[in-house]
Amino acid sequence: MRKRRIAILGSTGSIGRQALDVVARHPELFEVVALSAHSQAELLFDQVRAHRPRLAGLSAGEVPLPVDVRGSQWFFGPEALSQIAGLADCDDVLVSVVGMVGLAGVLAARQAGRRVLLANKEALVAGGHLVMSLCPPSADDPTLIPVDSEHSAIYQCLMAAAHNPYERIILTASGGPFRDFTSKQMREVQPQDALRHPNWQMGPKITVDSASMFNKALELIEAKWLFDAGTDQLEVLIHPQSIVHSMVAFADGAVLAQLGLPDMRAPIAFAMAYPKRIVSGTAPLRLDQLGTLQFEAPDTERFPALRLAVQALRAGGAASCVLNAANEVAVDAFLKRRIRFTDIAAVVEDSLQGLGALPADSLEAVMEADRLARDRAGRQITRITLEDT
Repeated sequence: MRKRRIAILGSTGSIGRQALDVVARHPELFEVVALSAHSQAELLFDQVRAHRPRLAGLSAGEVPLPVDVRGSQWFFGPEALSQIAGLADCDDVLVSVVGMVGLAGVLAARQAGRRVLLANKEALVAGGHLVMSLCPPSADDPTLIPVDSEHSAIYQCLMAAAHNPYERIILTASGGPFRDFTSKQMREVQPQDALRHPNWQMGPKITVDSASMFNKALELIEAKWLFDAGTDQLEVLIHPQSIVHSMVAFADGAVLAQLGLPDMRAPIAFAMAYPKRIVSGTAPLRLDQLGTLQFEAPDTERFPALRLAVQALRAGGAASCVLNAANEVAVDAFLKRRIRFTDIAAVVEDSLQGLGALPADSLEAVMEADRLARDRAGRQITRITLEDT
């Protein structure tokens, strides 16, 4: 079998590094033809030395290149992601960057006819209709495969359903480190507290999103686009053990679930080797050693992100883009200690109330909604900061 050629956008992040671990386990199956990072130049240089890709890039801007990495063609600046995605001679583009920058990379990859392995939430949240219009459904040769553990689980459950329509999609959430916190305790949360996830190893933005459940809010919106789901067909269950990655319910009362230890190499390997299953490096699941698996309904008073996601889905247009942009700005402000943890949702809600009716019928409209939401969120953060001083 010919090796699958893969480009990895965001190769120095958690998902990118784990994807390269899967590649290293199966050099007979995969060839890395392109790598990109935002600003971790030294780590990217090491990856380029190890894999010798034809293309490489740094989206933060140009830096001096060591002699031993100049064999690759380099791209620098904000356009590097879309340039690499469009030019790479590959089969698959793994989009594992964080933030709105992923949307351009996804669109460029699909316009070039590449299969997208999607580990970027914002592309679908902000531009779902733009992405899915370029991803015609095909069971035999899919054009987009989700990498998030929850959406990968749903994808696998639907494969097993043999085209039977589903009734409900049930996304599971660990509940994060503050699952049992009171509202008063959550108000006093510090960045170092939010960055300690009980089950997963992720980057800072996604880890904070998991703690606030905005991660799950974004995943609800993603699921709407990936699986053509109605808002009323989507629900979330808290599952602290992170063993059941998501479930799908059917008309006959059956619920299919995908289980596994919390290790992102499993869904990464599933997407990279589809439709084959390969050794990922994930340890085998031993149900007899697990004990009890818990499930509970989320508290949308303490975790308003889920309520705001439903509000954005029902509003349509650019509301989901506004939610995403405001959340990005608010999380950054929280990590810089400018606002409290509980202010993140307040900033997002203010942006939705003010800008939730914006259109999203083109890439330009989506980018404008993103800009306006970031501006409004920034002004709201300044007001909150002034009130606290």
